[in-house]
Amino acid sequence: MTANANRYEERLGTDRILPLVLKMALPAVTAQIVNLLYNIVDRIYIGHIPGIGTDALAGVGVTNALIILVSAFSAIVSGGGAPFAAIALGQGNREKAETILGNGFILLLIFTVLTSAVAYIFMEPILLYTGASENTIGYATDYLSIYLIGTVFVQISVGLNTFINTQGRPSIAMLSTLIGAGLNIVLDPIFIFIFDMGVKGAAIATVISQACSAAWVLGFLFSKKATLRLEARYMKLDWKVISAMVGLGISPFIMASTESLVGFVLNTNLKHFGDLYVSALAVMQSAMQFGSAPLTGFAQGFIPIVSYNYGCCNVSRVRECFKVSVTIMFTFNAVLMLLMIIFPETVARIFTGDGRLVDCVGEMMPWFLTGMTVFGLQRACQNTFIALGQAKISLFIALLRKVILLVPLAFILPRFMGVKGVFAAESMADMTAAICCITIFLLTFPKILSRISTDPRT
Repeated sequence: MTANANRYEERLGTDRILPLVLKMALPAVTAQIVNLLYNIVDRIYIGHIPGIGTDALAGVGVTNALIILVSAFSAIVSGGGAPFAAIALGQGNREKAETILGNGFILLLIFTVLTSAVAYIFMEPILLYTGASENTIGYATDYLSIYLIGTVFVQISVGLNTFINTQGRPSIAMLSTLIGAGLNIVLDPIFIFIFDMGVKGAAIATVISQACSAAWVLGFLFSKKATLRLEARYMKLDWKVISAMVGLGISPFIMASTESLVGFVLNTNLKHFGDLYVSALAVMQSAMQFGSAPLTGFAQGFIPIVSYNYGCCNVSRVRECFKVSVTIMFTFNAVLMLLMIIFPETVARIFTGDGRLVDCVGEMMPWFLTGMTVFGLQRACQNTFIALGQAKISLFIALLRKVILLVPLAFILPRFMGVKGVFAAESMADMTAAICCITIFLLTFPKILSRISTDPRT
């Protein structure tokens, strides 16, 4: 490998931290925001279909839980494999890094087969259980049955894109998302309105767009332009590599899949209050994603820097990168969430012209999003744990927020607060988990830094 080919990776250990973090993170943030438009744009167009918009939006909204669960498996590779590959590069072990990439690719194909099969077999009962009604189940199955065809494209594009970032090539990673999402924005109105295909048209447009994103990612990783390449000789399953990848990746998987659990639990409770509240949740979850998606992108930018310098045993750069990242992530997220809480009706009107739905969102949004104002702190701490290979701590935090806290709260609070309790459960879980995460981080981070100078793998 030539020195010129390695310069992108080497800058992770030499460039000034603030410019480097921004250079790495901003393309990833842009990619996450644009990627979010896959589902957001679908919902915006679907919500404005004359006559059926509100019911169709509720139908597509209940599919979100299953879609998130299926795509969450890619996080095992993207969140577990990419940091280990970056650590290996920092240690100078390129062969190990390429073995991690090759095994990750095969693992994604396995996940595609398993998740698609289960989703198709149990699609309708799952949708009915998670909030679909007799008025919305038809829209839900129409959308999901087509969307699942593109599962392999989602797994590849999301699962492998972080390995492009690991090579210090955030702009290439960003383009993979921009291509797909941009195409989706163009194709959605064509299939939905011009071809008069409704929710089926939205799903078709999304699958085509995802296929283009996956093609871009694979095209780069198989090319000579990549410093970390997909090669057949590294695709033989190495169970030691797989177990390490899954061990670290289980935390990002739970972070992603528990968003699905949120959908299951909240929709199950809301369907007793009526389809209007299910539609409102679809709008508010989209609003929440506008805050969380940039945080995910920013994490994809700073994790390779932390992991690489962790592999190099450079304590000062690890510490400095965290300080820069936590400041930016907290400030951005807090300001955005406060704006949505103050102007909820403005957010709702993006998705619907139904006055009843706008009023419902306006009333419930503060109950739903208040806890998210401190979420930037949690994501910065939690993703730093992932970057440092601290799987157990990150796993606990992921379970705490959505499983240990939110699930019981979603069933308990409505008994005292009615429908507001369903939405307030999200805020209480978010706030409590953030406080716990910050406390754990302050106690453990100095200990981790004190020992990486001797063995970064401990």
